[in-house]
Amino acid sequence: MLGATSPGPLDGLRVIDLTRVLAGPFSTMVLADLGADVVKIEPPGGDQSRGTGPFIPSRQGAGNGDAGVYGTYFMSINRGKRSMVLDLKQRSGRELLLEMIDSADVLIENYRPGTMANFGLGYDTIHARNPKVIMVSISGFGQTGPYHGRAALDIIVQAMGGMLSITGEENGGPVRPGVSIGDMTAALFSTIGLLSAVVERERSGEGQHVDMSMLDCQAAILENPLMRYFAVGDIPERIGTRHPVVTPVQALRTKDGYVAIAVSDGPNGHWGTLCVEIGHPELVEDERFRSGWARTRNYDALIPILEAAMVERTTNEWVETLSAKGVPAGPVQNMSQVAADPQLNAREMFVPLEHPAIGPVTFTNTPIKMSRTPGGVRRLPPDMGQHTDELLTEMGIDSTRIKKLRAQGVVS
Repeated sequence: MLGATSPGPLDGLRVIDLTRVLAGPFSTMVLADLGADVVKIEPPGGDQSRGTGPFIPSRQGAGNGDAGVYGTYFMSINRGKRSMVLDLKQRSGRELLLEMIDSADVLIENYRPGTMANFGLGYDTIHARNPKVIMVSISGFGQTGPYHGRAALDIIVQAMGGMLSITGEENGGPVRPGVSIGDMTAALFSTIGLLSAVVERERSGEGQHVDMSMLDCQAAILENPLMRYFAVGDIPERIGTRHPVVTPVQALRTKDGYVAIAVSDGPNGHWGTLCVEIGHPELVEDERFRSGWARTRNYDALIPILEAAMVERTTNEWVETLSAKGVPAGPVQNMSQVAADPQLNAREMFVPLEHPAIGPVTFTNTPIKMSRTPGGVRRLPPDMGQHTDELLTEMGIDSTRIKKLRAQGVVS
């Protein structure tokens, strides 16, 4: 069973994808979901994430990396793409990539800075070959600056960018968020930068080099903590799930789990409603709690009252009661509850597809809903080198040359 079949908003955009692991592949998956033709160029042996588990056994004896298994990590971020195995360490491989650049709109890579230039594939070379090509380079620290030559993975930029210093329980140590937010943030900003360059090219007719630093992206999403520091010298610390300046905005324990609530001030605020629902209407007139900022400054006095009240009802009871009164509230859900959530399912956020080798697989859909040119899961994640011959033929390369390239190990 195929996924989305109608043309997406990026139909006709050709992307040469040299990225591996997470930040780059997530960015190009977003593009593929929106209709771009993403050609994933893998080195001999494939994207290293193919070997990352857990694994689903193949019913046909061949997998997307190690024989007989399909790695779920790779599958989760590489749907919608076509795969070619190309050895850039060989001169013929680099020449073939330059031939592909002739018909490309975008080249995206996430090698360490300097690697592409060492291949003879730096931006100057790419631009000279096709001035309209947009080259996107994703790295830990960017192409410039004192750290630019360092290697960096998600946890490193989370640490250096300040995320770990504000994530965790009060008086506890640093806690990594449950997803690779350093990689994912860089992926989304890279997509924005890439598409911005595509729009600008419509005016200028010229491509450009988009230099993306994972560390820069971490700093960008910490705008509020950094602004507080720049404005008043406040260095935010770990405070669990609660908001640093507005209270109560946090998760609280209930009779059978946790509920997240977000109470605002103002004429249409929720504080008075919450006070009535927890059985403490007198708190409305308490000067210590008249505003979200005041409640934050008097948090230690308020939180025991809230905690004692919230454990009297179940999570579902609180969600139903507070939501009916206009107070934002939601259950803290695990993955099985997220997968069954009626809102997400009504929005078609989970797409089941039939994989020929491993059977039914469910993918998370694109969250971008468009009325006329919808996006969506368009094709299964590719087997390694699945589309090599198809792509070479599209380039006008005849079967004799394809056999020669294969014999030389340039492609596979």
